[in-house]
Amino acid sequence: MGNTGLDVFDRTIQKTNLLLKELAEELHWEDRHEVYMALRASLHALRDRLTPEESAKLASQLPLLVKGVFYDGWRPGATPVKVRDRQRFLDMVRRELEPARPNANAEHVVTGVFRVLTRHVSEGEWEDVRRMLPNALRDLLPPPEPTTPR
Repeated sequence: MGNTGLDVFDRTIQKTNLLLKELAEELHWEDRHEVYMALRASLHALRDRLTPEESAKLASQLPLLVKGVFYDGWRPGATPVKVRDRQRFLDMVRRELEPARPNANAEHVVTGVFRVLTRHVSEGEWEDVRRMLPNALRDLLPPPEPTTPR
């Protein structure tokens, strides 16, 4: 057993740390708080663009701790936000990330986060998420990687 004394918490901490490590490498960032904020901002923008049902399906495949980040501050009745424009979507990410990393390239952040998520979400679910988005946003999400989620 690890630090918390509860296997479920120790496993989610381990899975979340792995995801953050992968993301730090993907973004070429060292500051873990900034990496966390990149994950959070990208997840929130994606969550708010999806229907509540699809958000729940995606969240079900995330580590428990990341699932909490995903749902933090969510207002399901206000979703989906009808963002069809790529720049507006990136602006949503930029605004949430700005306090932690003011000069971050939002497109680099979003594509990096989503590339890492393809390794943690099933191919079928990732493809469902991609299909829900308009073409202008869909290319921000890489196609699923043919692996099983961790």
